[in-house]
Amino acid sequence: MNENNQLRDVYDAIADPTRRRLIQLLAEAAELPLHELTAQFQMGRTAVSKHLTILKEAGLVLDRKVGRETRYRLNADPLREIQDWVAYYSKFWSTNMMRLNLLLEEEEE
Repeated sequence: MNENNQLRDVYDAIADPTRRRLIQLLAEAAELPLHELTAQFQMGRTAVSKHLTILKEAGLVLDRKVGRETRYRLNADPLREIQDWVAYYSKFWSTNMMRLNLLLEEEEE
């Protein structure tokens, strides 16, 4: 368990293309029931539900019962960890590309 009391690592959760697509669908809607999410995939309700469980364990998806239906919505807060990681390496590469550019300019002179 990590510092946010998540049961699953967020990187592990987004490693699968189906789960990334679920995140995208949930980002585009306020809330969706399982049957609407399942309609977007060529897999059964049980398989989609398992992917949603993994996203829930990573804290990326919240659910609530409405009658007999479970509705899901995105909790994007754990994605900040990934954004911070990418931002660090983006800065790293930008700095190194600037150094390379300066070096190439010096050699041309």
